[in-house]
Amino acid sequence: MNGHTSPAPSRLYNASSVNLEEFKHLCSRTTDPTTYPLCDSISHNVPIYDIPTLEQSQTSSNNLSSLQDEWHHILHSGPGVFVLRKMYNPAKYSAVLSATNTAYDSIIATEQSSSAFSSKGDHFASGGTNDRIWSAFSKHALADPESFVSYYSNPWLAAVSTAWLGPGYKVTAQVNAVHPGGEAQAPHRDYHLGFPDEERCRHYPIPLQLASQFLTLQGAVAHSDMPLESGPTRYLPFSQCYAPGYLAWRRDEFKSFFEANYISLPLSLGDGVFFNPALFHAAGANVMDPANGGFRRVANLLQISAAMGKTMESVETLPLIQSVWDLLVSKYKGEAGGVIADSDMDPARWSLPAREVRAFVQAVVEAYPFPTNLDKRPPAPSGMAPESELDVVVRGLEEGWGREKIMLEIEQLQRDSRA
Repeated sequence: MNGHTSPAPSRLYNASSVNLEEFKHLCSRTTDPTTYPLCDSISHNVPIYDIPTLEQSQTSSNNLSSLQDEWHHILHSGPGVFVLRKMYNPAKYSAVLSATNTAYDSIIATEQSSSAFSSKGDHFASGGTNDRIWSAFSKHALADPESFVSYYSNPWLAAVSTAWLGPGYKVTAQVNAVHPGGEAQAPHRDYHLGFPDEERCRHYPIPLQLASQFLTLQGAVAHSDMPLESGPTRYLPFSQCYAPGYLAWRRDEFKSFFEANYISLPLSLGDGVFFNPALFHAAGANVMDPANGGFRRVANLLQISAAMGKTMESVETLPLIQSVWDLLVSKYKGEAGGVIADSDMDPARWSLPAREVRAFVQAVVEAYPFPTNLDKRPPAPSGMAPESELDVVVRGLEEGWGREKIMLEIEQLQRDSRA
């Protein structure tokens, strides 16, 4: 006997676990600016960071680590959302953003001409209501490798991703363009446990309910200006802190509270916003008048997954490497000077060009070596894990491999990883 006389507690949340008053109390908190001294300002409880300012000051490892500490705290137990003003600063990324938008428009036009387009839709709107590009990450790479390389070389994307997810994350992306007249989404939580219906969701034990939010980072980059009238995403700060929220968000009384208390912030072209997937949120309605200059609101929706999680979309590495390898080799040799500090896990100690190359490689290939076939790919003698795709790509850059060589090596790795 261990001295306990009461039965084991339920592993599951139940109907009595959900309490609106507790939720209201959590969401009534106010962001303390002294907790986030590196932010430029706070608007409606949301910390806003000015990237040009940070680029001038974040020169040391300690400074970047402190910045990532703030981001992690915001996502974990703070308001749950923050903005990076000029993450893709138009002064530097104007041509990249323009080329990327051109690639998106081309993809949309091609898909709209397909007979399958009318039934495509998205999570909240029927096909044809919005312009949606699923698997936009891969489609962008194949449509315009040059802008793809530049876009995903952004070191701030890598810094945010590692702050929440650590190394070995995986990037996926979907583009959403909402036309004037496009309706608002219903408030919700996101992938993983935001996607099953309530009956299925409630069978996941409490620890997994809590763990779900730590497996994914949600983000968006504004590919157009987003005045409030265009419907930028609505957020309910601190709502990610409500433990049974994956059951609660579907309930009418919680939706009503969201509608009465959400906040929304205008964004400019190139701004980034990142938030905990458990934060109650919803895209807004585009109420702009086309007759008076109204336009569609365009965002690249980033969903970045931890190494130990599963992405929502599949990304096939080989065609991406084939598409961008020559550009990546040129960038590596020219801008990064042939060094990307593979053995140094602290990117703050790398040069900016080296950080950009490493950020791009991390975004595109698998940085986590599992699952694999350990008969064919045993752990290296110096460690407990075999090489990852990222390890092979870094070795290929360091050893000056051509496109054919890197393709053969990645193909062999993928074949040997299968059961």
